[in-house]
Amino acid sequence: MRIDVVTIFPAFFDVLEVSLLGKARGAGILDVRVHDLRDATHDRHRTVDDTPYGGGAGMVMKPEPWGEVIDAIAGPATEPQDAATEDAPLFIFPSPAGERFTQATARELATEQHLVFGCGRYEGIDERVFAYAATRGRVRLISLGDYVLNGGEVAAMAMIEAIGRLVPGVVGNPESLVEESHEDGLLEYPSYTKPASWRGYDVPDVLLSGHHGKVAQWRHDQQVQRTRERRPDLLAD
Repeated sequence: MRIDVVTIFPAFFDVLEVSLLGKARGAGILDVRVHDLRDATHDRHRTVDDTPYGGGAGMVMKPEPWGEVIDAIAGPATEPQDAATEDAPLFIFPSPAGERFTQATARELATEQHLVFGCGRYEGIDERVFAYAATRGRVRLISLGDYVLNGGEVAAMAMIEAIGRLVPGVVGNPESLVEESHEDGLLEYPSYTKPASWRGYDVPDVLLSGHHGKVAQWRHDQQVQRTRERRPDLLAD
């Protein structure tokens, strides 16, 4: 999978060099390329923002630098009807005005060949950038949740982590991905390791029994109980 990131803070994504995603990059499973939006400016101040038409507080990111970076990433211009094909890059713009990101979204996006994350700042990106990107690929505005961040970098990083770990070969034991929270619509069951007793807290007897059927049933019951207590919205009425 190829992942391009457009940002005015490229150093923010240095963390992608470490941990599982860093190993995946080293192994050639993930091809991550970070682009500094300011490199597409042509004034000595490297300006990427300007005042909004219609007035209002804050600044808006200018379309010109975005257009140049989109062209550089997407390659030669394609016919409009080709922009929606599966071979075209999928542009993802983190935005509180976007669709909600979920584990199902992460699993869907993990099947893509080329993702491009556009990280906005200030009061957002000129709306025309989304329209232009749609002529060079597919476009989705995606939100981590019902709150606002200072920019798209944190959201992009979270999505890259969630998506990247689902790409085959990134996580060593694929079975561990199946038993996680949200994979089956439930929260994950509690986990324990040695020692069996610690500071007066004991591991549940069923986990020490060696009876796989009882362990599986206990874990499922714990999932349902946790979900009912913490995220009842996930359970069917």
